[in-house]
Amino acid sequence: MGEELKSKAVVERKKRRRPLAARDVSVFEKHEQVGEGTYGQVWKAKDTETNKIVALKKVRMDNEREGFPLTAIREIKLLKMLNHENIVKLKEIVTDAEDSKNGKVNIYMVFEYLDHDLTGLMDTREVNFSVEQVKCCMLQLLTGLEYCHKRDILHRDIKGSNLLLSSDGYLKIADFGLARTCGENGRQYTNKVITRWYRPPELLLGANEYGPAVDMWSVGCLLAELLLRTPLFPGSSETDQLDRILKLLGSPSGDIWPAYERLPNAYLIGHTNYPPRLRQSLAHLGADVLDLIEKLLALDSTKRMSATEALQHRWFRAEPLPCDRSQLPSPSSSTHEFEAKRKKQQEAANAKMQSRPKQGQHGHGHGPRAQGPTFNDPFGYRGGGR
Repeated sequence: MGEELKSKAVVERKKRRRPLAARDVSVFEKHEQVGEGTYGQVWKAKDTETNKIVALKKVRMDNEREGFPLTAIREIKLLKMLNHENIVKLKEIVTDAEDSKNGKVNIYMVFEYLDHDLTGLMDTREVNFSVEQVKCCMLQLLTGLEYCHKRDILHRDIKGSNLLLSSDGYLKIADFGLARTCGENGRQYTNKVITRWYRPPELLLGANEYGPAVDMWSVGCLLAELLLRTPLFPGSSETDQLDRILKLLGSPSGDIWPAYERLPNAYLIGHTNYPPRLRQSLAHLGADVLDLIEKLLALDSTKRMSATEALQHRWFRAEPLPCDRSQLPSPSSSTHEFEAKRKKQQEAANAKMQSRPKQGQHGHGHGPRAQGPTFNDPFGYRGGGR
């Protein structure tokens, strides 16, 4: 009798462990496209069974013969390991039965939906981040990154468009398509990661052994961008990116960064002899935040501040104090980088139409031009790609 009860209990446990069949994507009603992730498109959608709004990410199947993309498998695996209020939540995986009938394979990742991302907000004219709001955002970002780094996970693409903000003020790190675990010493990775404007100098110089410090460089770039309302290093190429970094932070020396000469692309630095001018250029931001930016943007990654150290920095305890989450910007309509770009393109197209001479009009009349957001640009440059 005891053995029979034991075997029944084993069967019940197995039943509970058995995964539920994936739902079909047809249960979701797609709305507008809100993003283009590392490896797929993202839509705002409604779950017709629960009436909840979600983000639906279609996994890009570039080569269906090779099966499910390894990058997507890695992202799903990592997201299942993470459970934190500052990291976007993966709710489920769904498939497309209609495509399956035609021999195609389409997989969708279903995430919680958040109304905004930081780049979309920065590109919105009516949004101006106060110092209090920047502090609140940075505390949440650093808390989420600290959680990842303590679990040996590198994000490898920290930037404004990958930082989502909910209508109730929760900042969440998204798009783990480039993320990797980093527990093994001496493990090598590609250096072709992190969007160029936020890529640290060691990767630009060809380093393939690195750790959490690569994410912290991106944090430093983003902090400066939020305060300045313009990217700190908007390089148009990898060499231009490195040049902009050195012109602001100064050329490295054996004292400042002893290991740089051993990196594969150290020759790119050549005989440059730029003096550091970060303190001079950003002096108007204040001594405390300048100290934090300087420590996040240390050329030598071994001297770069960690997420845990940054959370303890005096800037967060100085006046004005970080605002409450409920006081973060939340425009009535959603603002994502993808939507902001589309809106700008539409405005430019409308302006072009208005500038054309009307039928029967003499001469070459020019209509008004679309006005973009005004940025504080202390370094006298704009441009490049993200």
